[in-house]
Amino acid sequence: MNFARKAGYAAVLGALAAGAAQAEISDGAVKIGVLTDMSGTYSDLAGPGVVAAAEMAIADMGGKVAGKPIVMLSADHQNKADIAANKAREWGDVEKVDAYVDLVTTSTALAVMEIAKQTHKVVLISGAGSSRITNEDCNPTAIHWTYDTYALAKGTGSAMVKEGGKTWFFLTADYAFGQNLQKDVTAVVEANGGQVLGAVKHPFPATDFSSFILQAQSSGAQVIGLANAGADTTNAIKAANEFGVVQSGQKLAGLLVFISDVHSLGLPVAQGLTLTTGFYWDYDDKTRAWSKRFFEKTGKMPTMVQAGVYSSLMHYFKAIEATGSDDGPTVVKQMKATPVEDFFARHGKIREDGRMVHDMYLAEVKKPAESKQPWDYYKILRVIPGDEAYLPLSESKCPLVKKS
Repeated sequence: MNFARKAGYAAVLGALAAGAAQAEISDGAVKIGVLTDMSGTYSDLAGPGVVAAAEMAIADMGGKVAGKPIVMLSADHQNKADIAANKAREWGDVEKVDAYVDLVTTSTALAVMEIAKQTHKVVLISGAGSSRITNEDCNPTAIHWTYDTYALAKGTGSAMVKEGGKTWFFLTADYAFGQNLQKDVTAVVEANGGQVLGAVKHPFPATDFSSFILQAQSSGAQVIGLANAGADTTNAIKAANEFGVVQSGQKLAGLLVFISDVHSLGLPVAQGLTLTTGFYWDYDDKTRAWSKRFFEKTGKMPTMVQAGVYSSLMHYFKAIEATGSDDGPTVVKQMKATPVEDFFARHGKIREDGRMVHDMYLAEVKKPAESKQPWDYYKILRVIPGDEAYLPLSESKCPLVKKS
């Protein structure tokens, strides 16, 4: 055998060895770390229900992926970026976690994304909402699954303006998510010929909304936009109800409303709210079948965040099966190359910026007389196609997006 042929064989064997080394499961297990709000403002929409959804996904995989066990860790990040970052760093260094999951609250998501970027770990974001996550702060191994502030603005914001709500006043949670939501909705309102008369920022979290509601009332705005979520939203709606805001002619725009919020408020208070959602349990046979299983496990119907966690994990696990590897960049490349079509997502695809684009739904909360059974809360007014719901790549500031 001559030298050139020997060198050729050596090169082929070297390439095969490199491929085999890459296509394997590190540490003999696939480890996911669920970071969520287990006890605070967002615990009802995420929290224990997110953990339950992750457990369902692991069980449906038979507890294994690519022949190796799936291990789940979970922790309460308390909606604090420093706690989330410290836990993510600890899990990465000590537990060798491969993927961070949920991350409700934008500040915690951005903090963990930065750590994951340094270590090439996967981040599957369901609960956090800021469009920054896949725009100026995008990350090669982060995927934003369930919804974002741009989609909420395109849905609820544009619908309210088209119904005649031309003047707006915002009650805004004073952190990245609330500020980004106000910004995105303002752009939609103004693009449709509306006007923002003012805004007031409230602490996160907040319990007493009396002074904020009075400011909104005195503005004379036709629409009061609630740029907040979870218990902040329900507390604001309760205060508005006490002050007769809707009865006096103003409209409330719940810019991020979850089915858990409607359940907490009750239909007599929540009826008539317009909202945008990425998932509704009673949409079709597939959503009902999965949601029934979730209800049997938790005693509640799932929010879009909880359903999104299951969906994102199943897509992640299938990408590991396909590649035989839990290497972050390898898995994310496979996830982006594979369409998403399941009980959660319709016409889903993961773009180069990490945004999972899928159909969204404009809904209205039913009147008590219209509800036929427990959790029968929404009328779906319109399906918003994914390409319409999310920020066009042509407008993206994400450095991962190739500009033509």
